[in-house]
This record gives sequence, structure tokens and C-alpha cells, in this order.
Amino acid sequence: MNAAVEAARAGEQGRGFAVVAGEVRNLAKRSAEAAKEINVLINNSVERIESGTRVARGAGDTMAELVTNAERINGLLAEISTAAAEQSAGVSSVGASVQQLDRMTQQNAALVEETAAAASSLKDQALDLAEEVAAFKLPA
Repeated sequence: MNAAVEAARAGEQGRGFAVVAGEVRNLAKRSAEAAKEINVLINNSVERIESGTRVARGAGDTMAELVTNAERINGLLAEISTAAAEQSAGVSSVGASVQQLDRMTQQNAALVEETAAAASSLKDQALDLAEEVAAFKLPA
């Protein structure tokens, strides 16, 4: 504004100065508007950065939770593996016991057959002996 007043006082030579002063004013206005736009862009960028930071923190928290859960699952799988090994050993032991019982049962069956054969032989001998004894008469 002061430049316009000085240009009016200067007369003809002041007109060129007034044109330059007007251009300077326009340039100052555009610079002020550009500064405001830059400020808005900076504020938007800051908000986006803060939003990105929150998202990154949330992702970090989620990853930490995933790692914790993975470690927990790993522990559970180790326990399952240990239990499965113990069960396998138990099943093997039961299998060995069943085989031993089978052998003992077979041995008992063989002994029963031998005992039956011996009993049959003793019966035959007892009958033969009874016939022999029947041939003797005892005095009454």
C-alpha cells in the first residue's frame, strides 16, 4: 500500500514503480496462499505419519502376540510328542506282556494235554490193575 502512495506522488516515473509494486503484492499473496497450502499438506502428512505409526505399532503388537502364541503351541506340541513317546513305550510293553502271556498259555495247554494223556494212561493202568486184582479171591 505504501508503494502505491509513493508511486502516485512520483507521477509518470511512479507508474512503472506502481506496476512493479502491484506485481510484488500479487506475488506476496500467491506466496502466502502457497505457504498456507504447504502448511495444510504438512499437517496432512503429519496426520498420515501418526496414523501409519499407530498401524505399525498395532502390527508390532499383533506380531508379538503371534510369536507368543507360536511359542505356546510349540510347547504344547513338545508335550504331545513326549506323551506320544510314553504311550508308544507303554503299548510296546503291553505287546511284550501279551506275547509272554500267549507263550505261557501255550505252555499250559501243552501241560494240560500231557496231564490228560497221563490221566488216560493211569485210568487204563487202573482198569488193568482192577482186572488183575479181580482174579484174586479173598477169603470171606
